[in-house]
Amino acid sequence: MEKKTEKNTEKKERLNKYLAACGVCSRREADKLIEEGRVTIDGETAATGMRVSGRERIAVNGKVLAGKEEKAVLAYYKPAGVICTERDRHAERKISDELKYPVRLTYAGRLDKESEGLLMMTNDGELIDAMMRGANRHEKEYVVKVDKEVTEDFLKGMAKGVYLEELGLTTRECEVRKSGKFTFVIVLTQGVNRQIRRMVEHFGYRVRALKRVRVMNVNLANLKPGEYRVLQGEELRQLYQRAGLH
Repeated sequence: MEKKTEKNTEKKERLNKYLAACGVCSRREADKLIEEGRVTIDGETAATGMRVSGRERIAVNGKVLAGKEEKAVLAYYKPAGVICTERDRHAERKISDELKYPVRLTYAGRLDKESEGLLMMTNDGELIDAMMRGANRHEKEYVVKVDKEVTEDFLKGMAKGVYLEELGLTTRECEVRKSGKFTFVIVLTQGVNRQIRRMVEHFGYRVRALKRVRVMNVNLANLKPGEYRVLQGEELRQLYQRAGLH
């Protein structure tokens, strides 16, 4: 009787996707690590496009990965003065030192040092990629205090888009509304470096305080600086749905 040979049905996935699922970084950053020769598989330098099952001995910068971690998504209130970095040794207050959580997390959309408010933290590289993709036009809402009275002309100018000469681009049209004599609320759908500060300066204003209060469907709610909450249930389901992952 002829003996049947069992086919190898072990499921494999692209290495960059696996690294993202392990919470190492986003897929885009994983590609960079691989290209720079900083990832090895069973002792051999990995190449772009390789596929793995997770049973291999995979290491990044010489450190062997423990494998995929359970997904975690946090809404964290970043205090002003904390820097969104994990590598700058000279930074006084790094996000990686301030946020104490059992699993290594990465931010999805940074806030500059002087700004405060909602920062999404997760070990799901796919979610980070989806949230950071500018073409998806995910909303981010901010409350801003400036040094001069907010006028109708200023609001209209901000809303229709501002040409930023130093970057050679015009910002997308956005929703802007006055919330006080010196404050306004703005909803952006793109992520240009220090965008609000640059836009405000274009009209001769200066930002005195800047707080992000919403990212997509997730609100800062009643969190205080330095606090976080773990997203779950309907709020988490909606986040993944809006990110196009469910």
